[in-house]
Amino acid sequence: METKYGFIKQSIKEFEGYLANLKIARTVVKIQQHHTYIPAYIHFKGSNHFEIQKGMKNTHVSVNGWADIGQQLSIFPDGSIVTGRSFETTPACIFGNNAHAVCIENIGNFDKGGDVMTQAQREAIVAVTAALCKKFNLVPNTNTIVYHHWFNLSTGVRNNGAGGNKSCPGTNFFGGNKVDDCAKNFIPLIVAKLANKPQLPTDTLKKYVVVTASSLNIRQGPSAQKPKVVNRTAAQLGSILRVYEETNAWLRISSSDQHWVAGNYTVEVKRAEVKANMLNIRSGAGSQFPKIDSLVKNTEVFIVAQQDGWSQISMESKWVSDKYLNFS
Repeated sequence: METKYGFIKQSIKEFEGYLANLKIARTVVKIQQHHTYIPAYIHFKGSNHFEIQKGMKNTHVSVNGWADIGQQLSIFPDGSIVTGRSFETTPACIFGNNAHAVCIENIGNFDKGGDVMTQAQREAIVAVTAALCKKFNLVPNTNTIVYHHWFNLSTGVRNNGAGGNKSCPGTNFFGGNKVDDCAKNFIPLIVAKLANKPQLPTDTLKKYVVVTASSLNIRQGPSAQKPKVVNRTAAQLGSILRVYEETNAWLRISSSDQHWVAGNYTVEVKRAEVKANMLNIRSGAGSQFPKIDSLVKNTEVFIVAQQDGWSQISMESKWVSDKYLNFS
């Protein structure tokens, strides 16, 4: 394990241990797969992981105007994994679809005729994706693991590659970039990797809340006088937190540790699943409002407000009809 420029470079084994021990308040329901296109294999010299990662961060901050590098993780041709943006922060990788997601950038150009993925990188991509599924208790499918190609670049609407889309993560990424390619070639590898591995316990989960403060400190007990938890990032505005215990308006957000947040800076939310084949997202609570996006069947959403049979699914003005949701 090496550290430079604020990034950590790890092997698969090191990353699996690192992730297992990492405390993450934010609820994650999607893992994004991308390829960098540039930098490609020709830019990788075998030892310049940190320089490539720093270069991407500089571009994302100086050119794109983002607050940080867009992705949480980059996976290199030699199978090394390099950390990026904090897991507590929403990635900046798929327009309109970054909430509750983690972003993986796979270094290389995996369009047909581009780079031929190494076995080391292939194994790392599968292992990292499986480790994230285990960490966040996700069942591998084409709603929990998504490709950038499935979302329209201009609108962010999921159209499964019907038009106005990038080829990312590449037309030759594990056999192709279509939904069927993912279901046939990629998902089974993740399922096999997870075989016989226990899932996270969910029996003590009480509820979900959304953070309403710009930044919410995590403390070692249910009091403002308790010290902050060391080596753990504060929860950010809009993050969905899991609550395991509540006392005196304080919420315990870890199933195994005494990690607490002030409940006054949160609002309870409901978790639901889309039951329609395609569900329109509108800019207000009613069918008269413009359609701004859509969700596919079995997508998980968090409801922050409800009005006249409609549910608001983010801190922004995004609404869906309750008729097409299963609430849990």
